Amino acid sequence: MPNPIIVKKKIKKFNKKILVNGDKSLSIRWVLFSSLASGTSEAKNLLLSEDVLAAIKVIKKLGIKVILKKNICKIYGKGIDGYNYKNNLKLNAENSGTLGRLILGLLINSPKTIILTGDKSLSKRDFNRVTKPLSKFGAKFNLNRKFSLPISFKGTMNLRPIRYNENKGSAQCKSSIIFGGMRTEGKTFIKAKKSRNHTELMCKYLNLPIKVENKKNYDLIEISKINKIRKFNYKIPSDISSAAFFIVLTVLTKNSKITIKNVNINPTRTGIITILKKMGVNFIFSNKKYYKGEKISDISVESTPSLKSINCPGSLSSSAIDEFLIIFLVAAKADGVSHFKNLSELNKKESPRLEWAVKILKFMGIKTIVTKDTIKIFGNPRLEINKKIIIKNFLKDHRVFMTSVIAAYSFGGNWTIHDKNSTKTSFPSFLKILNQLKNEI
Repeated sequence: MPNPIIVKKKIKKFNKKILVNGDKSLSIRWVLFSSLASGTSEAKNLLLSEDVLAAIKVIKKLGIKVILKKNICKIYGKGIDGYNYKNNLKLNAENSGTLGRLILGLLINSPKTIILTGDKSLSKRDFNRVTKPLSKFGAKFNLNRKFSLPISFKGTMNLRPIRYNENKGSAQCKSSIIFGGMRTEGKTFIKAKKSRNHTELMCKYLNLPIKVENKKNYDLIEISKINKIRKFNYKIPSDISSAAFFIVLTVLTKNSKITIKNVNINPTRTGIITILKKMGVNFIFSNKKYYKGEKISDISVESTPSLKSINCPGSLSSSAIDEFLIIFLVAAKADGVSHFKNLSELNKKESPRLEWAVKILKFMGIKTIVTKDTIKIFGNPRLEINKKIIIKNFLKDHRVFMTSVIAAYSFGGNWTIHDKNSTKTSFPSFLKILNQLKNEI
């Protein structure tokens, strides 16, 4: 296996201010919206991960000019109908579920056949949850028996508005339908289980015809056809999903403190903060502000020697779905048994993450009881690892890799963790920042 990292001892104490990469969800959405805008849009702090670069490659194939220098990106939008459709055009979403599902919604008016492909990992994931509602608009999709990539599809200029009940709590599915509704005469209605709302906030900031009524457990969304998207410049806030790894490393490392600057603390993304607070972690938020609809703050956290177990409310699952692997490390050191539920979505990510959580915890000597959508973790406050552990064959899932690295530096042992290049998917500077903390005395 290529590109292993070897960790043989725990990290020493540190006290550091850091800046993590731009938010992946916002970066991809900015690329897609800007590609349909009228005029030139510019983004700073754009996440230069493989997923975002894949989005840039896709819009370039659709005829959109892009200039990328360091982390400044200019996209020369041609307007809402500016895509250049070529027959049997192949678009590669690579490893990005967000890109793969959202772009389908934007392309449902294509007059020509398009083929959407992805890498080995993405090609194992279910796309029926998106193609099924999108076909109700009138687009035609050809899928295999597993409802996975590659997908051949053709849109229509005579799209029908739809009503759809999105009950999985999938922001990708919801966003794809929103994009479909943007292309459609009449009003499209979505009843959506609570999930990330970046698409809705970006629409609101751009004054697009979308209405959102927030209920306790779901949102009612009304979308009308969009005739124009104005160009917009954006300084991408830092990604809380990336910040999460260093929050947990700090919590688990004696006499340590960290401040992570300019983090997006959108309430649909802060489940990890709510959960860790319940487990005894104290957070300090400073320099709070709203930026183009998103809530931004510096986050400070210190090591937490006494951690409490948690019976985690299922309602927090969607707002922490990308952070559960790293949260489980906190549960491993908590006093008592932690119980997490509503986790079925974890096994529908880049790898079967719930299965991998069990494997990693078992390697660490932590007892678990797991079902298809729940896990009980029997914490050990005195956990110290003194054995060899090898992590490999995890479909190059970036979050499995980074969680394993944080576990190694937090609990000790002799770890060999393969596929360090997987960080390029979402957090290219992960190891660089980690090295800064390691060198701090």
